[in-house]
Amino acid sequence: MAPKIEVSYERRGQGDPVVLLHGIGHRWQAWEPVLDRLAERHDVIALDLPGFGASPMPSGVFYNVDGAIDMLTEVFNDLGVPKPHLAGNSLGGMLSLEIASRGLARSVTAFAPAGFWTPRDRAWAVRVLSALRASGRTPHSVRDRLFQRKAVRILGGSILFGRPSAISAEVMLADMDAMVACEGFDAVINSGASDYVFNAPPPTVPVTVAWGSRDRVLWPRQAKRAAELLPAAQHVSLVGCGHVPMSDDPHRVAQLILETCRAAAVDAAA
Repeated sequence: MAPKIEVSYERRGQGDPVVLLHGIGHRWQAWEPVLDRLAERHDVIALDLPGFGASPMPSGVFYNVDGAIDMLTEVFNDLGVPKPHLAGNSLGGMLSLEIASRGLARSVTAFAPAGFWTPRDRAWAVRVLSALRASGRTPHSVRDRLFQRKAVRILGGSILFGRPSAISAEVMLADMDAMVACEGFDAVINSGASDYVFNAPPPTVPVTVAWGSRDRVLWPRQAKRAAELLPAAQHVSLVGCGHVPMSDDPHRVAQLILETCRAAAVDAAA
């Protein structure tokens, strides 16, 4: 019998379940700016993906798309939410769409989902994220001193955030620690992230795809490809937001998730 997949998570609120999936190298705290807004209407679960944040890396797992979906569907069942609404960022957005294409989600709100890139854009994203992870290995004493300076936080955070000045030094440093420590980063890259493109059947549930206009990891031009492959989805530009928009515009991010969930409820009632 395979061992149970263990995950760290934050759970708040009541109502129809919404599961939040972060990007590669990140942690559930990426969703902290929107959690309370969503919890006013939903049972909200923000996960550390297996091998990220405080979730251990399962042994003997191949972190390709099918392997990741198998892990997550097991986690959803263990949490008592076998078919939740999903919202995801980057890697989490891609996984949300893949899960929904298999009929295992009520709705999807995907923020800058991976997989709608050209080979050149895909190579850029892997290089940039790998470089960010490498920079996190700077000695803590040096990093702590540097990140107390607002100018350094703005410069360093501008890759991921449209408004990096809004992110505290403590959060940035904790994010860097999580990115360095996560075993899942290499597992995802080595399992095919450098070759992956989204080619799953379009989900039949309500889908919203949103892209930050200041995304410097997955460039906003990839939204055009997403619109071509997901013609029935709602496609939104998040003006002024970066690759991780939850901190840049928490009100708009929460609003999009709630609207997509409501659309699914209307469909279900029809």
